[in-house]
Amino acid sequence: MSAQRMQLFDDASRIVQAQARFLGAERVPLASALNRILAEDVTADLDMPPFDKSAMDGYACRREDLDRELTVVETIPAGRPPARRIGRNECAKIMTGAVVPEGADCVIKVENTEQTGEATVRFDGSETPDNICRRGEDIGRGDIVLQRGRKLCAQQIAVLATVGCVRPLVARQPRVGIVPTGSELVEPDRKPRESQIRNSNGYQLCAQAAAADVISRRYGIAPDTGPDLEGVVKQAARENDVVLLSGGVSMGDFDLVPDVLTRNGVRLLFRKVAVKPGMPTVFGVSEEAFFFGLPGNPVSTFVLFELLVKPFLCKLMGHDFHPAVARMRLAKTVTRKKVARDSWLPVRCTGEGEVSAIEYHGSAHINALAWADGMICIPRGIRELRQGDLVDVRQI
Repeated sequence: MSAQRMQLFDDASRIVQAQARFLGAERVPLASALNRILAEDVTADLDMPPFDKSAMDGYACRREDLDRELTVVETIPAGRPPARRIGRNECAKIMTGAVVPEGADCVIKVENTEQTGEATVRFDGSETPDNICRRGEDIGRGDIVLQRGRKLCAQQIAVLATVGCVRPLVARQPRVGIVPTGSELVEPDRKPRESQIRNSNGYQLCAQAAAADVISRRYGIAPDTGPDLEGVVKQAARENDVVLLSGGVSMGDFDLVPDVLTRNGVRLLFRKVAVKPGMPTVFGVSEEAFFFGLPGNPVSTFVLFELLVKPFLCKLMGHDFHPAVARMRLAKTVTRKKVARDSWLPVRCTGEGEVSAIEYHGSAHINALAWADGMICIPRGIRELRQGDLVDVRQI
């Protein structure tokens, strides 16, 4: 299939994902593992709970003695093993998390007892659950507790700590080189002269890369001249796994990115995607790196990073990315004239549990995204989404 042909988005996504290869793994301290991708299955080194554990403060006793006065033979705090077995008409005062002594088969809550003497209590209820967390009921020794490819959030960090995995094996983070192109660009600390604009894409892409938990490096602004752009591309390819270029990918006289890439051994797999914004999007591979040429307008750059680049970066780490999506009703009808491409629109949640499209002037209108809670897609071939329709809101 020719790289010049405009790809349907789903086809472009498949092409990108098919090129991903695992970049390797490293062990890191548990305290540094947040948001990393697990590179091996993790198994439990012991049962959890590791013993029959009291689920509350109370008295451990035999269920058959619940209708009798019970003698308190010891107090068992958490962290100290019981000193003796519970016999007939006996109980042990026990704290939440403590080991249930042998002989006891239930724990009665403190609030369901009455003190009948200095060392005696009586159950004043009619029935009680066991109130015991049984050994191994959560995890059995040798069970897989986390699978390879899992992103390690706070709750997974807790699981690793629970099973003693203090140096988990995690995927290496891709190195991403970011190259905004365009002779009209100046850095944000400069006031643009006539015909100039500030470089927002470089900083936006760095922020998106950080949110994707990869390592990024900006290479400054590459001007629209072949030798200058070529030098930056070569350096970025040597030093990174993925190179992201923004601008210079359309059909203008100074849109040099595709030609520079092909001259430097990059095999372009597509140059257009049937998506709005972001049609002139380039993807290619070389022996050194992967390359994305994203459109220069910042909304296009943002959207295509989220739709194509971020899932690819996750795949390089062995993780299948699934965006957070909420199904909500549309507050107002949305229409469009051209239907040849998937169209992504910024939306905002209303106070009535619906979403409404934000006023949006096109792919240069980055301020619209700044107010957005998410994006919705009008699929190719669809002209209108009506008020009250259920839509999938991709959170951003």
